[in-house]
Amino acid sequence: MRLVLVGAPASGKGTQANVLSEKFGVPKISTGDMLREARKAGTKLGREAEGYMNAGKLVPDEVVIGLVDERLEQPDAAKGFILDGFPRTVAQAEALAGLLERRGVTLDAVVQLDVDRELLMERATLRRTDKRTGQIYHLKYNPPPPDADLDHRADDREETVAARLDQYDAMTAALLPHYEQQGLLRRIDGVGAPEQVTERLLAALGQKVG
Repeated sequence: MRLVLVGAPASGKGTQANVLSEKFGVPKISTGDMLREARKAGTKLGREAEGYMNAGKLVPDEVVIGLVDERLEQPDAAKGFILDGFPRTVAQAEALAGLLERRGVTLDAVVQLDVDRELLMERATLRRTDKRTGQIYHLKYNPPPPDADLDHRADDREETVAARLDQYDAMTAALLPHYEQQGLLRRIDGVGAPEQVTERLLAALGQKVG
């Protein structure tokens, strides 16, 4: 199974990627994880990426694509992968297609998790972290105990979340039509319990649930 999962921040994409990774026995590959691993390993691309990140700049496409290429070379990705958070643009999608073509494989599907903006804001802005334990709570869906020492992270503040959603929308505006034209796009309702979303996801992929 070779999948791309697409979804806005707080859409539940990471959770679903983990579930699918376990179900299909293939690695979940996210750009964040790759960057961390490459920095830790001290690879040439890792050091290059670190330079950009330390300067507060976006890591250029060619570096990210190089990291994806390196990651797909690893033995655990031979049978497939779940790509989480990449590609985000048509240029990245075309580069990914080139990497896969060289390996003689293609994507099985691109799945978009649809969640309306109001709910995405609610999911993100009501998150709180217990300073003592690092446990993440949600004021509405997973309330903290009364004695928790809560921190509202800057990343979860309304203006920051709104900016991230705007950036996501702008970046992916052309990506979904690109994959739709190729007949790869599957859109599913990302609202509901994680198990319900997983069921919809598997059904969209023509997989049996359970």
